[in-house]
Amino acid sequence: MTVFSGRSAVEPFHAMDVLAEANRRRAAGHPVISMAVGQPADPAPLAVRGAAERALRDGRISYTDALGLKALREAIAAHYHDHYDVSVDPARIAVTTGSSAAFNLAFLVYFDPGDRVAITRPGYPAYRNILRALGLEVVEIATGGGAEASLTADALRAAHAEKPLKGVLFASPANPTGAVIAPAALRDIIETAQELGIRVISDEIYHRLSYEHEDVTALSFAADVTVINSFSKYYCMTGWRIGWMVLPKEAVRPIERVAQSLYISAPELSQIAAVEAFGATAELEAVKSRYRRSREILMRRLPEIGLALAAPMDGAFYAYCDISRFTNDSMDFAHRMIAETNVAATPGHDFDPIEGHRTMRFSYAGKVEDIEEAVERLADWLS
Repeated sequence: MTVFSGRSAVEPFHAMDVLAEANRRRAAGHPVISMAVGQPADPAPLAVRGAAERALRDGRISYTDALGLKALREAIAAHYHDHYDVSVDPARIAVTTGSSAAFNLAFLVYFDPGDRVAITRPGYPAYRNILRALGLEVVEIATGGGAEASLTADALRAAHAEKPLKGVLFASPANPTGAVIAPAALRDIIETAQELGIRVISDEIYHRLSYEHEDVTALSFAADVTVINSFSKYYCMTGWRIGWMVLPKEAVRPIERVAQSLYISAPELSQIAAVEAFGATAELEAVKSRYRRSREILMRRLPEIGLALAAPMDGAFYAYCDISRFTNDSMDFAHRMIAETNVAATPGHDFDPIEGHRTMRFSYAGKVEDIEEAVERLADWLS
């Protein structure tokens, strides 16, 4: 009998399962609209694709240093200066195979099996799954709903008082809620963590996708935090698998050592192309303006059809909805919805194992006309 490790016994990533089901139905000829995953409908910017084409013609696609190409690390550092007015030494930047690899590296370098690491609930399921696969104890801090739906310094202090934490990971804007942590609250979280000896990891993958607030990086308040970001969301480069970390100076070499053995390096083709992404702001802001239109549609129409918003939609490209008017089983609701309306969305169980049975996440990263059509299908189905 085949025996697998306890590490493998993690929850599936239900958003990806729903996407697979949507792809199967689409291949069978069904008019599926997928609102299941946070994948921009637009391609990477023209300059990014042009750089990749030139690199392919040159043909020399190779390994790079484990920390990434010097030109890309310098471009990322310049982005922090230009966008946040924060000075970051390129030597503190590690280029990674998407943000997923960055989380793996951070967890492996910063924590030992059995350490307690706090995340928010609801939150991105891969946090929970990776931490558990590595033998870490996951502490989920409920953020609730309402106007904030974010981690607070008081909640972090209370979780630490129950039993000491080694780390805390949070995102702003958040997945699945779209909630943004206000600058004063972010400062309080970081200062509280420093006081208590809790390592801070800030997931900023949805930066530049805030609609009501300016982006504020955790690096504005401390240099010893770890920031993780990616070219997947704002920059429309999901499949290019390219992300980065900004590290405390003393963490650079340990991260590099582990990265050398796990990944060798991020794909050079993607690194070469990503250098050009920071110069494509006009093109990318046009994409963001379409998200804004879709956001306005969903903010108005979802409550009208009985899908009350369970959290603010201040950033990212998600609407997190309360479906308790219709069901107490979000998994069944998701399967029935795609079968009966050809609209795919992600059950809240993915993001919240306690309360997620009554919520759904709808991504509006797709085309505006698809969002409009999906809402009309749902309105007919739920009426």
